[in-house]
Amino acid sequence: MTRNLMITLAAGGSAALLAGAYLFQFLGYPPCQMCLWQRWPHVAAIIIGILAVSMPGKVMPILGALAAGITGALGVFHTGVERDWWDGPSSCSGGGGLNGLSGTDLLAIEGPAVIMCDVVSWEFLTLSMASWNALASFALMIGWIIAVRLSAGSTTAGSSRTV
Repeated sequence: MTRNLMITLAAGGSAALLAGAYLFQFLGYPPCQMCLWQRWPHVAAIIIGILAVSMPGKVMPILGALAAGITGALGVFHTGVERDWWDGPSSCSGGGGLNGLSGTDLLAIEGPAVIMCDVVSWEFLTLSMASWNALASFALMIGWIIAVRLSAGSTTAGSSRTV
């Protein structure tokens, strides 16, 4: 396996996860605030992947691994919020206050619905979308780390190391 193939697979994995997120949104599962946070590192990983295939060295694959790790960590945090292991942001979790608003005030407010971060809207095999994102993102992080290791091997005097 070559460095550029690993980079393409890792960045392509982020593209697939991002496409899946938008597909779920299209199918009627709107994202919460924390879901949106998890998308940004995937965007970064895709951009890093595009740049990394034309740039030698370890820096870009390290950044790709960091991006995948960040979205994985956000997925773990989001999973913890969904399972009530810890509190989430007050802006999208059940712990947020109403700031003195009455029921009538709440019914009179117009605008987009707040999608709650502590409510699981979809799950498969007892894992939420956030949990699946975490697992897949950590797998992609391993792919990026393999690309880093392959980058290290390819920079030695004329060698082209493959796994």
